[in-house]
Amino acid sequence: MTKQALRVSRRRLLKAALPLATALAAPQVVPAVVLGREGAVAPSEKIIVGGLGIGGRGSYVLNCFLNEPDVKVVAVCDVRAARREATKKQVDSKYGNQDCAVYRDFREFLARSDIDAVLITTGSNWHALLSIYSAKAGKDVYCEKPCTKTIAESLALEETFRRTGRIFQGGMQRRNLPHFQFAVELAQQGKLGKLTALHAHPGGMGTGTSGWAPPEPEPPKEQVDWDLYLGPAAWRPYNRGLVNSGFEKGGGMVGGGVLEWGSHCVDLCQWANNADDTAPVEYFPIENGQATARYANGVKLVMRNDGWMPLGSCPVRFEGETGWVETGDSGRLALSSPALLAGRKVAEIGGYPAHFHVRDFLNCVKTRAQPKVNAKVACQSHIACHAANIAIFLGRTLRYDPQRNEFIGDDEANRLRGEAIREPWRI
Repeated sequence: MTKQALRVSRRRLLKAALPLATALAAPQVVPAVVLGREGAVAPSEKIIVGGLGIGGRGSYVLNCFLNEPDVKVVAVCDVRAARREATKKQVDSKYGNQDCAVYRDFREFLARSDIDAVLITTGSNWHALLSIYSAKAGKDVYCEKPCTKTIAESLALEETFRRTGRIFQGGMQRRNLPHFQFAVELAQQGKLGKLTALHAHPGGMGTGTSGWAPPEPEPPKEQVDWDLYLGPAAWRPYNRGLVNSGFEKGGGMVGGGVLEWGSHCVDLCQWANNADDTAPVEYFPIENGQATARYANGVKLVMRNDGWMPLGSCPVRFEGETGWVETGDSGRLALSSPALLAGRKVAEIGGYPAHFHVRDFLNCVKTRAQPKVNAKVACQSHIACHAANIAIFLGRTLRYDPQRNEFIGDDEANRLRGEAIREPWRI
């Protein structure tokens, strides 16, 4: 290199270095949001969330996530193009950009390493498998109810989350509402005397079958991926009405009638009986409009649709030898005696908002503590519903061993604990 060239190179180096040196010497102003000051959450502290199968109830729950300051929703996945675009619009409108990614195939969605947690609000036939696949992909999961279709899925769900160490929250949000919590407290602390009966509203007790609707021309896969929509469920021809009317609630797509509201109400009865790690041991068919079960401690579980006080949807009633309490989605409490309140004021929160439940989940994602409806809780309350459905379907009394997770001396009932799922899906 000539001396002239060397001088030019040095001048260029100094010219390039001077602005950098000046910038380094000057005071640096960092936005408060980056440091998490002034009430903002630093980007490094945000939980990165993606949504699977968002629509209807799912849009509401997604909005609960969007309203939390420590959440960033980055992607959505749906087999229907219209829902993909609607959910992307919902997310982008919140953040004022066009950054939300969309996917048709959940496998591409779950391959993203930046997603910490997923919200699953697909059809019920997908809930358990997507929860399991998400956990295996290293994601924490908030899944709407019902969380499983069968006893076998319930057990697989619990085992997967135990083995992977991921956080699971089932969408039974009433466990995080104050009036339901207070009613459970009365039962658990002996304020009603020794418990005798727990009453749950199942919302239905029919067993249903997998009927086919009239076949229609199947749309392009990018518009509606019918095969992926069916997923593990038995194949049947496409029908637009089934998709648009909530096909997931049709026969063969969920685990039977008791599971509909039972996912909430039976779950609350389990909690009241301190039975989160077990299930009833005896199940009886419908008699006088009621399906009943019995726990090992002698407490009776009554599943009925009629005879409730006007306290709103999803009612439960807990009875003991000295008192009773009944409540529902109105937020109001009915008590056998005003003395049960003991001067306490219980907040009346009407409806069934999910933001308390979502917050419980997010806190546990951060602390790794177990949320109110963790995988073990969801497993046992769903087993209670599935076993009740099997007794109703067979029309006879069944005895169940919660330790071995099998019916005693009834091969036919045991075969109904699980079902074949369609290729290529696996539990």
